[in-house]
Amino acid sequence: MARTALVTGANRGIGLEVARQLAREGMTVILCARDSDAGREAAARLSAEGGDVRAEMLDVADEASIRALADRLAGAGVTVDVLVNNAGIYPHGDLITMATEKIDETMRVNAYGALWMTQAFAPGMIERGYGRVVNVSSGAGSFKGGLQGPPVYSFTKAALNAVTMVLAHEVRGDVKINAVCPGWVRTEMGGSNADRSVEEGARGIVWAATLPADGPNGGFFRDGKAISW
Repeated sequence: MARTALVTGANRGIGLEVARQLAREGMTVILCARDSDAGREAAARLSAEGGDVRAEMLDVADEASIRALADRLAGAGVTVDVLVNNAGIYPHGDLITMATEKIDETMRVNAYGALWMTQAFAPGMIERGYGRVVNVSSGAGSFKGGLQGPPVYSFTKAALNAVTMVLAHEVRGDVKINAVCPGWVRTEMGGSNADRSVEEGARGIVWAATLPADGPNGGFFRDGKAISW
């Protein structure tokens, strides 16, 4: 049976490559982007490559936008089997001097957005008895690693990791929620000096999105291997 995957922040970078790889796995892909034109253009490129891909407008920092997307898909009879919470932002600056508005925006995109998306789609997964949720995190959010990264990015990714662990305790059946660090990837966010290609970065996310029934739940991974929270 063909599965349907939804990928946030998927008009470029890692999200676009995850959408491409999931489409090559035979999934129907819902490619979500805050910029609707960019989303349609990205979906058209993947469709031209042979993928079954459609674009949807989504701002993960806006809970109303998430509800609207869930309502549109439900109205169209679309169910989501795989959710990849990829959207994220990477602001610089010291946390002690950063404006509350910027901290709030980062928290909404990097942590609350994944929580709200999971709240919107995981209940259906539980009801149907199958689901995979992948939260795209970072080693910068690892306590063992010292939260080394731009401060607000690091602490919001640590929050995302906590969300992952808590939600994983709440699912049942063949539903799994995991966090994945793609590594330092050559994207607009990662920069040209990063040591990994988008193909390499996406691979571990796709691994978690396609786990078998006996695969892990509630873990933190890079390249399919567990890493420390």
